[in-house]
Amino acid sequence: MRSLTVFCGSNFGTHPRYSEDAKALGREIARRGIRLVYGGSAKGLMGVIADSALAEGGEVIGVITRLLHELGHMHPGLSTYEITEDMRSRKARMSELADGFIALPGGLGTFEELLEAMTLTQLGEHHKGVACLNTAQFFVPLQGLFAHGVQEGFIKAEHSQMLIVEDNPGALLDALGRWQAPVVNKWIEPAKR
Repeated sequence: MRSLTVFCGSNFGTHPRYSEDAKALGREIARRGIRLVYGGSAKGLMGVIADSALAEGGEVIGVITRLLHELGHMHPGLSTYEITEDMRSRKARMSELADGFIALPGGLGTFEELLEAMTLTQLGEHHKGVACLNTAQFFVPLQGLFAHGVQEGFIKAEHSQMLIVEDNPGALLDALGRWQAPVVNKWIEPAKR
């Protein structure tokens, strides 16, 4: 992996471990010589991971929308940045630049980005691994939702299990490096009625 896109909150969250783990992941990405691609903001966990990767000598690319740039959210110390017209083009560009994806705790945007990356893997539009840093068990409810989707016949087990979930940054990056895309299509044959 040469480049990873990280999705995370533009807020800090209520648990101090969210920032601590964002720092640890940023350092580990930089130490491994992996380029960090993220949403370009200096706010919340987004700023934390960028700061830690930069402090470790890493390359950090920010991809930010014109609106967020005009609102002054741009991180001032990035290696380089790109400004996109909207969120759709921002996500597309972040995907183009990535060999894989990691989500940290975050809000609606983080969930939406994570699920889109998984959906594109499920459909075979890319073969890039998707992982979550499970700080303070943040992603456990999402895993439960996926299990429910399997039980109810909407998700194949292979697709619910393709998401890498680890609580240690090093173990997460190691698992992402070994990841292989599932070789099943997404459609489930209806039960006989």
